[in-house]
Amino acid sequence: MVDLTGSTLTLEQIKRVCYQGEIVTISPESMRKVIDSRSAVEKIVAEKRTIYGINTGFGKFSDVIINEQDVNALQLNLIRSHACGVGEPFPEVVSRAMVLLRLNALIKGFSGIRPIIVERLSTLLNSHIHPVVPQQGSLGASGDLAPLSHLALVLLGEGKVYYNGKICPTEEAYKQEGLEPVVLQAKEGLALINGTQAMTAMGVVNWIEANDLACQSEWIAALTMEGLEGIIDAFHPAVHEARGYQQQMDVAERMRDLLNGSQLTTRQGEKRVQDAYSLRCIPQVHGASWQALDYVKEKLEIEMNAATDNPLIFDGGETVISGGNFHGQPIAIAMDFMKIAMAEFASISERRIERLVNPQLNDLPPFLSPQPGLQSGAMIMQYSAASLVSENKTLAHPASVDSIPSSANQEDHVSMGTIAARHAFSIIQNARRVLAIECICALQAVQYRGIEKMAPQTRSFYEDARNIVPSITEDRIFSEDIERLADWLKKNNDRLWTAIAKNERNLVS
Repeated sequence: MVDLTGSTLTLEQIKRVCYQGEIVTISPESMRKVIDSRSAVEKIVAEKRTIYGINTGFGKFSDVIINEQDVNALQLNLIRSHACGVGEPFPEVVSRAMVLLRLNALIKGFSGIRPIIVERLSTLLNSHIHPVVPQQGSLGASGDLAPLSHLALVLLGEGKVYYNGKICPTEEAYKQEGLEPVVLQAKEGLALINGTQAMTAMGVVNWIEANDLACQSEWIAALTMEGLEGIIDAFHPAVHEARGYQQQMDVAERMRDLLNGSQLTTRQGEKRVQDAYSLRCIPQVHGASWQALDYVKEKLEIEMNAATDNPLIFDGGETVISGGNFHGQPIAIAMDFMKIAMAEFASISERRIERLVNPQLNDLPPFLSPQPGLQSGAMIMQYSAASLVSENKTLAHPASVDSIPSSANQEDHVSMGTIAARHAFSIIQNARRVLAIECICALQAVQYRGIEKMAPQTRSFYEDARNIVPSITEDRIFSEDIERLADWLKKNNDRLWTAIAKNERNLVS
């Protein structure tokens, strides 16, 4: 069970709620803040004070005063009109994270919503009713208006949801659970959709997957080191201490640990003086990407516990301020940074694949083929990896440097943070497939070298991976191998990557 306070949510707790289905509760102190904040809104309405989003229109209509009898209709119209998302829906785990993050933001007590709103959001989580939210349509400022409107529709009993393993109308799920639609009152519609929870939810899921994949990249790179009889001296601690980047030193230490006891790695000058950069510079390149992931983690942990709607209510309603906490620029830049980091894991991996399959660069059978010429072996797997890496280069173009004004130029600078988060997700999926291809090739290379000479840890990895992808004894449909191994990397990593945690990376595991 995860007790929400609005300010203490962690990535580890998000993983438990979103991936393991843990239920959530709301702390009594947070509920008191919600009640006090709502009382402030009701006082404003009673005193007929003019406050944005309570009794005014929205965006360019902010100067339009709304009659008291139309305040509730204003909120309903807001949700329906702003539910303009298009395209494929976010993955269900992202939708669940979105509900969790919106709930956590609202219970901070700055939004002026009623307890029934937070109770309904927690019910959606605990009953596993997850909004179907189209991925496209957010500018990432004024909040994720379109995506969060689709979330808010579910509170009204409208829209569609993931429920019991299928997509169905919300009213059908409500009927099964004995729930009634909520009728929104003053400010509640705006409070639900003004926020960065779509990009942040996608970002959190990205970070969890990226963090796992970054760990896995080191195991796979260690396997490649053995397959190519790489020079272990490049990971000597003195080299990395001389530069001083902690993440680089950490990667080098983990590589030494993974390869400890290997009879397949070589020493400087034994077979060659230096390795190519894709082997020798694993700590430098992977370490730099780890730096980016650490930066992303820091920004997500702040945003997960942030009040991001507008206006915000302080001092019991005496101070109500229209600001811009809904602007997604911090997450937009973080997601763009993540895109580059994950694209680089794939880029250097593809270069290692080339070294594994190119007979001009190693003494292994050409393209790791069991019958070179008659059978092509891993030749076209490298093509696929190169294609994915090239696609990542286009996806890595920063979304955060773009902006298109909206709402008649009232909202004249936007973040495009949700686009950045979505593209980061695509890059991670591509990178996982590239690393799966490297893994398949490295498995074959170490088999040629002699698995009895492997380090104990990489040998254990080899045996587990061989249960997923058998040895290449003849050409087959390698697409199936790639997808099967990529799926294994995505879903089955808890035991394999525990060794990484002892290096105090504070990983989610």
